[in-house]
Amino acid sequence: MALSMKSSSSMLSGRVARRATVRPSVRAAAATRPVWYPGNPPPAHLDGSLPGDYGFDPLNLGSDPKALAWFAQAELMHCRWAMMGVAGILFTSAGAAAGLGFPQWYDAGEVAIKTSPIPFGTLLFTQFIMMHWVETRRGMDMKNPGSLGDGNFFGVTEEFSSTTPGYPGKKFHDPFGLSEGPKFEEYKVKEIKNGRLAMVAFVGFAAQHAATGKGPIENLADHLASPYTTTVATNPVSVPFM
Repeated sequence: MALSMKSSSSMLSGRVARRATVRPSVRAAAATRPVWYPGNPPPAHLDGSLPGDYGFDPLNLGSDPKALAWFAQAELMHCRWAMMGVAGILFTSAGAAAGLGFPQWYDAGEVAIKTSPIPFGTLLFTQFIMMHWVETRRGMDMKNPGSLGDGNFFGVTEEFSSTTPGYPGKKFHDPFGLSEGPKFEEYKVKEIKNGRLAMVAFVGFAAQHAATGKGPIENLADHLASPYTTTVATNPVSVPFM
């Protein structure tokens, strides 16, 4: 009995000692880089090597290295699409507000289908084939970096030979040579930050249209015209029973 209690006591003291030695080092590591929750150590698989990595993974989805690589590329693509989409929404909304005959973003698809000289089915089929080829090649490049430069695209090799998935660079994708400069890593972080903001903005555009039936420029104009009476708190859809 005494031997058992002594063994348990030594095991407990060993665990406490290990915790005492690990915690300060973990806290020190967390303090050397910005994290989304200050003072909270980031998970081990988010070591700060990815652009825009602030240790945010509460569900531990990226603990698998293959899944993490896929998530990083998926976020990058969603960021780029969201930035283009939000810019287009703001541009057409500003044009509509200025009376230039632009459709609002939520009507643009219907207007394009009705006015396009290309049948919708033909356009959809063509885009499906082209996007399928592009996304397949991008997926292959993730598995084998640099494989885009194998010459399958009209014999082009050097211009597609980048070994960094998601950042093809060269003269076709980077005509200004920004990826060759000393601030390339900084540009990566800025791209991710702006892309994340654009994704949140698009969700906001969709939500405000569902609540008000208007575009973002119209909503902004209404708010500026009456900032105290036109807010999210005065919208019965956003805040029910008000």
